[in-house]
Amino acid sequence: MTRYLFAKKLLFFITIVALVILSFFPLYWLFISSLKPADQLFSMPPKLFTLTPTLKHYVAAFKTQPLALYYWNSTVVASITLVITLIFGCMIAYPVARLQFRGKSAVLMLVVATSMFPAMTMVLPIFSALRDIGLLNSFIGLGVTHAAFSLPMVVWLLSALFKEVPMELEDAALIDGYNRLQAFLNIMLPLAAPAMATAAILVFVNSWNEFLFSFTLMSEAGKRTLPVGIMMFPGEYEFPWATISAAIVVSVVPLVLVILFFQKQVVQGLTNGAVKG
Repeated sequence: MTRYLFAKKLLFFITIVALVILSFFPLYWLFISSLKPADQLFSMPPKLFTLTPTLKHYVAAFKTQPLALYYWNSTVVASITLVITLIFGCMIAYPVARLQFRGKSAVLMLVVATSMFPAMTMVLPIFSALRDIGLLNSFIGLGVTHAAFSLPMVVWLLSALFKEVPMELEDAALIDGYNRLQAFLNIMLPLAAPAMATAAILVFVNSWNEFLFSFTLMSEAGKRTLPVGIMMFPGEYEFPWATISAAIVVSVVPLVLVILFFQKQVVQGLTNGAVKG
């Protein structure tokens, strides 16, 4: 029995290590490629590390394209997406979780159903709609588009958490003279902070990495986001692998740091959202 438990734990440990390596190896390979001198990029057999690292590819990444501008554009779009999604997500999730009204199930199903459509099928109607209202090449237009696809996840996450909060807390606040809005702001939102933090990180990361709509709706060079800007790196006569690797590392590192820094809130928020009310 002892040998069986030891073998089981060993197999579990090996599986976890293998999954971690498989998950992080692409990012490691990008990072090490961005540090390799040009003559080591395609050496055979491939080198898993380099003894002569260089930062010239990172310098070239910022010189070849306006990477700092792309950073700013992505930050603006992701911030707009975050604000819109959290505001409307709370406005939908709270009544769905707390109030009883006709058509409640239909509202929730309609919100969730929007996530079932492939993004590719929505490009033309969204492009036409934003063109007609003058929001093409607009950070607001792109932010609204990103928010529309992030909203179902936020509503699902927050509504599950709102259901877990005892109704007695709100009733006590109403008895003390709070109205429904004050009870929501002072009681529900503080308790929903972990789920809000989780939703905020997921929405920000999704918007930061989104390519299809960012490429389609933002044709002006000065309004490109990071994924679109990195796509513009290939040269006329060569493919600058190391420079592109450096640009990708620069774009990914902030997201990794944010997720690691808020890891506790993410785990707590996802756990709360997984509890059935």
